[in-house]
Amino acid sequence: MNITELFNHKKILFSLEIFPPKKDSSYQTIYNTLLKLRGLPVDFISVTYGAGGSEAQREKTVEIASLIRTTYHIEPVAHVTCVNSNEEEILELLEKLEKNQISNLMVLRGDITPGIEPKNVFHHASDLAAFIRKNAPSFNMVGACYPERHYQAETLDQDIENLKHKIDAGVDHLITQLFFDNERFYEFMEKVRKTGISVPIEAGIMPITAPSQIDRIVSMCGASVPAKLAALFERYGNNPAAFRDAGIFYATEQIMDLIANDVQGIHLYSMNNVDTATRISDAIQNILIAENQTD
Repeated sequence: MNITELFNHKKILFSLEIFPPKKDSSYQTIYNTLLKLRGLPVDFISVTYGAGGSEAQREKTVEIASLIRTTYHIEPVAHVTCVNSNEEEILELLEKLEKNQISNLMVLRGDITPGIEPKNVFHHASDLAAFIRKNAPSFNMVGACYPERHYQAETLDQDIENLKHKIDAGVDHLITQLFFDNERFYEFMEKVRKTGISVPIEAGIMPITAPSQIDRIVSMCGASVPAKLAALFERYGNNPAAFRDAGIFYATEQIMDLIANDVQGIHLYSMNNVDTATRISDAIQNILIAENQTD
């Protein structure tokens, strides 16, 4: 199934991202996570893989994406990063994905990992997208975008110009990096649409459920923290249960506002947390159903 075509039939999509466990964790943990997630009414699940993008990690991404499709009957989206890959490795991965009937890809440059020298074959996600479109045109490609600009872009306008190159290279729809301030997203959308980019764009949302996430996530993606969210962090920082509830409440309220302002999709960065994903899904499902019925 080409997931981008779902936008022709549904007003708002709802999707999740999961990731394989770290090296020192059992892969049984991800299977347990999927078993618990199977009842959630999601349109697709994207599967990332660890920093470095080794062959073993790519194999596990294929395995988990295949499991999602065949066992849980949910459409998977396999992440494909290129900073540490050459053309032969990408073609080999595409062949394995095709054999497993996985037809949707999340096309990314990938993070530069300390201690691992980039192969410098693909410098940008747009290079990877163009290569896939030329060599394996049947794949549907999803790309990333950044409401508060990519950290390597000097300005948001420059980043949007780079985004146009990605679309021209063959990316079919977009998912944003996580953000906490909806006004930044709305400003971004206005700028993007004015440039003529018309592909569907889903909003990427990550609930902050533990104080330990704050500095790491904000430094990783550069997302600004609105005063309202900062106040929740400060108020409940010493109460883990209250902090978790406050983070889920904030993300749910954020999603409600996005739906009210005609967002095309919600992509939940679930961090493999079934409880969080379930609570948010339960809170918004009746609204999503109502919105999709009125389309």
